[in-house]
Amino acid sequence: MKRYYLWTIGCQMNDADSWRVAERLQSLGYAATRRPEEADVIVLNTCVVRQSAEDKVYGRLSSLKPIKQRRPETVLALMGCAVGEDTSSLQQRFPYVDLFVRPSDIESLIDFIAGRYGSADYQQPAFSAVHPVSCCVPVMHGCDHLCTYCIVRLRRGSQRSRRPAEVVDEVRCLVERGAREVVLLGQNVDAYGHDLPDRPTLAGLLKAVHGIDGLWRIRFLTSHPADMTDELIEAVARLPKVCEHIEIPVQSGDDEILRRMLRRYTVARYKELVAKIRRRIPNVALATDVIVGFPGETEEQFMNTYDLLREIRFDVVHVAAYSPRPGTAAGRLPDDVPPQEKERRRRAVEELQRQIAAEINAQFLGQTVEVLIEDRHKGKWRGRTRTNKLVFFKDERDWRGKLAQVQITWTGPWSMQGNPAQTSSSPGHSR
Repeated sequence: MKRYYLWTIGCQMNDADSWRVAERLQSLGYAATRRPEEADVIVLNTCVVRQSAEDKVYGRLSSLKPIKQRRPETVLALMGCAVGEDTSSLQQRFPYVDLFVRPSDIESLIDFIAGRYGSADYQQPAFSAVHPVSCCVPVMHGCDHLCTYCIVRLRRGSQRSRRPAEVVDEVRCLVERGAREVVLLGQNVDAYGHDLPDRPTLAGLLKAVHGIDGLWRIRFLTSHPADMTDELIEAVARLPKVCEHIEIPVQSGDDEILRRMLRRYTVARYKELVAKIRRRIPNVALATDVIVGFPGETEEQFMNTYDLLREIRFDVVHVAAYSPRPGTAAGRLPDDVPPQEKERRRRAVEELQRQIAAEINAQFLGQTVEVLIEDRHKGKWRGRTRTNKLVFFKDERDWRGKLAQVQITWTGPWSMQGNPAQTSSSPGHSR
């Protein structure tokens, strides 16, 4: 039996693509291996959104060169955001790579492998026995925003939405195979449908997916503050299966930095949006993304971001130090915030958020919460609440794919622990 090795780094869109690659390779008769030395096909699904991710990608790729030297017949493919339209520089740098695949172009990868080794009717996937409880479903690819720091548009192209019926059919298929939660993905998911002739909306798509029997929970990400509508907020508030969990990146708490990022909103408008969401969905959990050390960011401008985070009190803050990306507009600006200062600012945000998250989660101590159990991790069952809080507990029963009522006995900034009170076969959808 032939084997494949799949290595993934980056966002949930990459995770979704890799899952589909694995399914298709299984349909070719391949089995997964954790050792690239044993693989007939090696696929690296990559991210270059920051320099640190790019360094990991090229380091991993370089480490595979000895395998190709010993076993030249092994297929080595590089896919994802490391691959742009022009691959000549990559080919010169890594001549031992057999195939360079653009983000989400799974068919090109499968066609190449099938052409190399042959296959019987590989279009019909042979699905794995163990299916994820929570599945990511891309509903669109690419983005029409031109944020000056972001390389995603250059790698994934302009926005391309999938037809609603196609998404609904895929979700229905996933539910039939055991999924209980889906996460609808897009680089800017709020803009879903804007490029289609009849201009469907994300709110309408949520309603269509909501009607699928056996599906318990729906999430979506990532949102853009300039595109979130009242219709979408109302859909989250009214549809019981849609979780009260919204990821809405702010990136900076300073208007001048936002202007130079080309984010198309002000701090005041962002705060108004957060207030509107919280009025309509009182128990909503909010997550955000922040970049510190953007070109020209002063200490005062950084403190504006810090103060905004302290004021809004997000459940989760993903913070990163700015790194210039080749080809972006911001990449042509002087990268004038020293690395040690970027790191200081990043750590300051992390410490602030650790305190805020710990205080928010402490409110759950002694409460009983509904948890959808996804898997077992280091001897404990692991799952998430509707508001995306990570919960662990020990129990000898098989909880995978079930809903547990868990009484919380310990809370920390990043997770909680508890004792299962009971199980249920369907959600209560209590808000």
